[in-house]
Amino acid sequence: MARIYDSLSELIGNTPLLELHNYRRNRNLNARILAKIEYFNPAGSIKDRIAWGIIKRAEEDGKIRRGDLLVDVTSGNTGIGLAAVAAARGYRTKFYLSDNISQDKIKLLSLYGAEVVKVKNEFFLDPEALEKITARVQQENPTAFFTDQLANPANPRTHFETTGPEIWRDTDGAIDIFVGAVGTGGTISGAGRFLKSQKAGLKVVIAEPAAESLPTEEKPYPDEIDGVHKVTDVAPEQLPRNFDTTIADEVIALNTAEARKTAEALVREEGIFAGTSSGAVLWAATALAGRPENAGKVIVAVLPDTGERYLTAPTGQT
Repeated sequence: MARIYDSLSELIGNTPLLELHNYRRNRNLNARILAKIEYFNPAGSIKDRIAWGIIKRAEEDGKIRRGDLLVDVTSGNTGIGLAAVAAARGYRTKFYLSDNISQDKIKLLSLYGAEVVKVKNEFFLDPEALEKITARVQQENPTAFFTDQLANPANPRTHFETTGPEIWRDTDGAIDIFVGAVGTGGTISGAGRFLKSQKAGLKVVIAEPAAESLPTEEKPYPDEIDGVHKVTDVAPEQLPRNFDTTIADEVIALNTAEARKTAEALVREEGIFAGTSSGAVLWAATALAGRPENAGKVIVAVLPDTGERYLTAPTGQT
């Protein structure tokens, strides 16, 4: 039956689950791995979901109207999602981001009409960085609406209401393990909470970067897994407020080379060109699928975005 959509927001969500048959066969894995392919969202990533969730809630609450400026701190994908939805609904956008973000993401933000303010990557080594950058954003944009992706409850609520139910529906409740990473904390917290509420014993697993993939004062621009943050041994004030620290049953660390190699295997073996964060999540799912105790289980791995956003080097590197 034919259907004509009226708004970009109507195209967000209901992304497909793909079973990775070739990938599993090539590794003799004991469990099934289903990939939730989020680059099918209209602006190319899972962050389209929270962009619409945040803007929709602000509209419902009467906090924004056409022509208003929306501002936030972003590692790229949330900004792109917000810029896309904002363009469709008549808002302006401005984003503060680390200068280690891929040039591809910055170009996309500019194409959507967003203003970009770069922040030195070493700034985020400060334990109070999140608090300081939030204060700066609000001070420099006193009349703008701060979308606040790291603490806005509309973020995890969107995943509780969409991402989690979609996975439950499409697996017919057969999911045993849910694997993701933490950027804002919304996906793993919202979808994870919904899935756990539906099935006792369901496990939530987080992929996080190993020490060598993290910036330090001596090496502020390492080869990072873009958008994937460490959650273990991290001071509470450095974690996004939207991250439910009780949600994970296990955290698996890996380095950037492992994430990139896995993403390359995915595109060559399944034809799915996903980003490095997707490679990180799939690497963790692969480790789980190889365990004897997980034989026959269903593992769902969230692939946040497309690999086309990482074809050029980050701006902070040469």
